[in-house]
Amino acid sequence: MTEPVFEVTQEADGGYCAECLTHDIFTQADTWDELRANVREAVRAYFVDTGGPERIRLHLVRDEILTHV
Repeated sequence: MTEPVFEVTQEADGGYCAECLTHDIFTQADTWDELRANVREAVRAYFVDTGGPERIRLHLVRDEILTHV
C-alpha cells in the first residue's frame, strides 16, 4: 500500500491544514498534536475497508518572506 503523504501548511490564525498528495484526504486542526490525531482519524476512515497504511508522512511547508535591504 502506498504511504499517504500530507502537505501541511500553517494558517495565518496559527492552525494547520493537511492535504494528502496521494489520496483524496483533507483535514485541519488548531494545534500540531490535534492535527496528527485528525490525520490518523481521516486516514483510518478513508481506508476503513482495507485497514490502512503502516506509515503516514507529514510534510510541513513553511513560507517565509525575507527582505533584502
